[in-house]
Amino acid sequence: MTVERYLRLMAGGFTLISLALGYFVSPYWFLFTAFVGVNLLQSGITDWCPMMNILRKLGLK
Repeated sequence: MTVERYLRLMAGGFTLISLALGYFVSPYWFLFTAFVGVNLLQSGITDWCPMMNILRKLGLK
């Protein structure tokens, strides 16, 4: 799998987990959902994502 695919899997997973935590634990977890969304928006505009750099340093192609 490519870095882009891992990134999409992680973003989707983080979104679903934070939505569940926001619903069952505390509404403050919805701020994490917003953070993921803002980061995806920024990545789409600038074509740069910090998580992609981290994944590449971990050795993913």
